[in-house]
Amino acid sequence: MSAGIIFEESVSYNEENLVKPLSIKQEEIIKTETLDFQDYQKDPENSELSHGTVQKNDPYSGMSVHSDFECGKYFRTKSNLTVHESIHTEEKPYACPKCEKCFRTKGELHVHERIHTGEKPYSCSECGKSFRTKGDMTVHERIHTGEKPYSCSECGKSFRTKGDMTVHERIHTGEKPFACSECEQCFIRQRELTIHERIHTGEKLFACSECEKCFKSQRELTIHKRIHTGGKPYACSECEKWFRTKSDLTVHERIHTGAKPFACSECDKCFRRNGHLIIHERIHTGVKPFACSECDKCFRRNGHLIIHERIHKGEKPYACSECEKWFRTKSDLTVHERIHTGAKPFACSECDKCFSRNGHLIAHERVHTGEKRFACSECGKCFGTKSNLTVHERIHTGEKPFACSECVKSFKSKNELTAHEKFHTGEKPFACSECEKYFRTKRALTVHERIHSSIDIDAKSFSWNECRKGFEKK
Repeated sequence: MSAGIIFEESVSYNEENLVKPLSIKQEEIIKTETLDFQDYQKDPENSELSHGTVQKNDPYSGMSVHSDFECGKYFRTKSNLTVHESIHTEEKPYACPKCEKCFRTKGELHVHERIHTGEKPYSCSECGKSFRTKGDMTVHERIHTGEKPYSCSECGKSFRTKGDMTVHERIHTGEKPFACSECEQCFIRQRELTIHERIHTGEKLFACSECEKCFKSQRELTIHKRIHTGGKPYACSECEKWFRTKSDLTVHERIHTGAKPFACSECDKCFRRNGHLIIHERIHTGVKPFACSECDKCFRRNGHLIIHERIHKGEKPYACSECEKWFRTKSDLTVHERIHTGAKPFACSECDKCFSRNGHLIAHERVHTGEKRFACSECGKCFGTKSNLTVHERIHTGEKPFACSECVKSFKSKNELTAHEKFHTGEKPFACSECEKYFRTKRALTVHERIHSSIDIDAKSFSWNECRKGFEKK
């Protein structure tokens, strides 16, 4: 067996330098091979080297090895050891002339300068994508090969890079080594901390070229751009619905699986999204962190505050394409459009009656169950819906918040005002199918229709009596 082969078998390579994607330092000293000879540490011969280093000969290959007294690592060349020692001394003698950032080696500086020059000398043979470092290209090529050489010892999940596995392992250990100096919130990744700190600084470095909206991270900008391009790269395998982000797809897939992994500790209600759980928990805590600057009304969700503020601004950004009526929310427009389409997607399982709103179905179902959850604190009368209770309570308070712009008459409910306004406009939208008489309210039409139904009953009764009399004469 040759000496070279014996050396390869005896030398213990540092896995991080061999397999982990090449770092900036490794661009200078490509794949620095660290030899860990623990036996040599006990017998420091040939100590003529300065700076706390030891030079030894490998017993198998006869090659010289260089050791660092600080950490006991061994290196094949003196230059590799010198570069390593700068970690302990924190010396960074090479400065970038563009941004004055400093580096330990000339190689690190050379790779960094490619950021300024835009140079990407390493190209993927599969897709032609270019990279600044050989290590970045090596990691990228694993996307094409499917190679994931690093496996988590806890759950067996595999990763393309050692760094990704290290970050993943913190999920199991609970380690969050990156702490915010402002609010002490901790993070698994340095990148997450950097993005978080921009909340405190208000810094938004990434601007959209289409609408100039700015974002804290490149990832947020990339996702936002898909609004303009219409890009939805993530498809559901069950229903082929497409999504802009992987997280949106993951949440959607829980509709098919029924998974609701986020449970409330107070009432055991479960949710598909952690964000929905956080908002729900505010029901128990009573926290309403979003306050209106105009009227000090508070809300559990920021989205609810934004919609509320449109009342003060008079803003109604959503227009119906059929009648050009405007609405404050997209959901209100969607419900309104069902008037034109006639769609009533919410059906009662008891009587098959259908509704355009899910809330109306829920209120209707209480007719069958007899449930009246909302009780008046003044008289104890109960109601099936919160809105009916609110209108009822105005009887006790005397409140009439809905005023007619024509005659200044006020009403307890919006429905009463709407019906009253038809006196001024002369509008009678409810027509009788029997006699084509028109009415201002649905209730007035219903009362009128009883006239026809009673006539029909009398007519049927008369016909039966006459028929019976005819038989009796015979």
